[in-house]
Formats: sequence, C-alpha cells, structure tokens
Amino acid sequence: MPETEPWEYSLSIPHDPRAVTVCRRTLRLVLTMHGLIRLADTAELLATELIANAVLHTKGPVTLRVLWSAGVLRIGAWDASPEPPEPPGDLASLTDVEEGRGLALIQACADVWGWQPLSRHGSRGKFVWCDLAAV
Repeated sequence: MPETEPWEYSLSIPHDPRAVTVCRRTLRLVLTMHGLIRLADTAELLATELIANAVLHTKGPVTLRVLWSAGVLRIGAWDASPEPPEPPGDLASLTDVEEGRGLALIQACADVWGWQPLSRHGSRGKFVWCDLAAV
C-alpha cells in the first residue's frame, strides 16, 4: 500500500556514466520500500533518461531527486548547465536513430514534464523533471 505522507530523496552523483545504474537501482529500492513497486519500471526508464541526458550533455555533478506527494511521483535531475534541454522530437520519427530519444520517451511515458533554471550549492544549473500519477 503506498504511503499517503509526502517524502523526498536526493542522490548526488559524480559526472560518470556508471552513476546512471546507481540512480536506477536506488530508485527501485526507494519505490519498493514505499509500496510503489508498480511504478518502478516506468520510473526507472524516466530516471535513466533524465540522468543519462544530464551526464551526457553537461559537465559537473548531477543530482537525482525523487518526491512523492498527493499521489504523484516527481522524478527530476539537476545538472550544472543552465542551458535548456533540447525540445523533444516526435517519438515515432525517432525509431531508427541511435540517440536523441530521451525527452521524447519522457514526454510519451510521463503524465507531464518540464524544466526550470535552478541554483544549487552556489552553481547555476537546471532541473528537468517529470511526474507519474499513481492511479
């Protein structure tokens, strides 16, 4: 049974592609502990895309943030680049490409997504996030 009280986790990771796996596994553990295992597969995909984009397209540390409130799971990635993410293309037109599907997958699988400029520990950057409703 999912919890009704809000909670939040943050995981700061180094700029290392191996950290994507750490984030994905940590997220599954958190969701399992909070009774939200039914969201785990989709949440893992979304978190993987968010964190992989941050590691691939920026320099510096990255932070995964997971927030549960009012039946909605928000998954987000903070990175040190203030540049906005590239707008997602149409997922159907991206089936044959090797890369560039990340935000299109997020747009297709999440209920809503967005980004905002954000400062963290004195560094400018951005926060890219998406929401999953636990319906």
